[in-house]
Amino acid sequence: MKKKVMIGMSGGVDSSVAAYLLKEQGYDVIGVTMKLWQDDEEYELIENDGGCCSLEAVEDARSVAQKLDIPFYVLNFKEVFKEKVIDYFIDEYINGRTPNPCIACNKYIKFEDLYRRARQIGCDYVATGHYARIEKDEETGRYLLTKSVTDKKDQTYALYNMTQDQLEHTLLPIGDFEKEKVREMAKELGLVVHNKPDSQEICFVKDNDYANYVKRHSNASIKEGNFVDTKGNVLGRHKGIVNYTIGQRKGLGIAFGKPMFVIDINAKNNTVILGDNKDLFQHNLIAKDVNFISIEDIKEPIRVKAKVRYAAKPADATVYKVGQDKIKIVFDEAQRAITKGQSVVMYDGDKVVGGGIIESSF
Repeated sequence: MKKKVMIGMSGGVDSSVAAYLLKEQGYDVIGVTMKLWQDDEEYELIENDGGCCSLEAVEDARSVAQKLDIPFYVLNFKEVFKEKVIDYFIDEYINGRTPNPCIACNKYIKFEDLYRRARQIGCDYVATGHYARIEKDEETGRYLLTKSVTDKKDQTYALYNMTQDQLEHTLLPIGDFEKEKVREMAKELGLVVHNKPDSQEICFVKDNDYANYVKRHSNASIKEGNFVDTKGNVLGRHKGIVNYTIGQRKGLGIAFGKPMFVIDINAKNNTVILGDNKDLFQHNLIAKDVNFISIEDIKEPIRVKAKVRYAAKPADATVYKVGQDKIKIVFDEAQRAITKGQSVVMYDGDKVVGGGIIESSF
């Protein structure tokens, strides 16, 4: 009897080829696109923008499913997406942090809620078009999340929250392929999405203007406040903390005669702290909500390579347990613009050790 898999289809080339590969591997494949928008007005805004959940994306996914001769459904995830992703995104910005909503979406939507629905209808697995691989360590019995063959497209950074149960029941078919090969396969199959560009922005922020999105969708009062230096001296006025993030230099709206950078945001005092580029470099961070994958937990300090944002290069560091689901990471070399709300992800070679949300740095 064929194993049944539910694959999330975004209407892009990666998930489309993943669906094809699963069918070729002998799985009984069901394609689904998740409707994530909380209201029709918001959905209308991006209907023709080509985002991963737009009307165009749904039709592209439906077209691919027909071509592959697999059943296709649109599932409603609007409520949970609003609560776990959009509300979280807004709340983090209002509190002076810079969140990564894609990580929240993977954690709560794709590998929790989608997985739950898949199991309810008797599916053995869920699948996505992420560039990553899942292996089993036969010695320890643990499932491992490892980097894809193409480091340039590797997406393990966004998947560090996956549990052992989720890893056991997830398939990532394109982790063994280069992006160019995936597009080539799509073209050979005659899929309409073979040359569709990759989505670059946060899917629910149409114009990439995060601050404006927060202002439009929050009841909180976004107040002006003070720019201050590292000693607390007032340098000028800012337009509201949601407009700034750590490491920002442009768009401050004030001139100093030399480059100045956002080095911290204090939501309690409604201040944005500015400093020199050198002030952005720090050796230490505390991370909360930590999830381990390759190991169950740590008792003694361990050595890893860790990166503090998706595009960062992994750097040598030592990890210490400092509390329940909380760690301290000390980097051998200071890292630039460690940002509260972003995630730090730890690696041992190609294996993901785990990760967590950056709470503070020093």
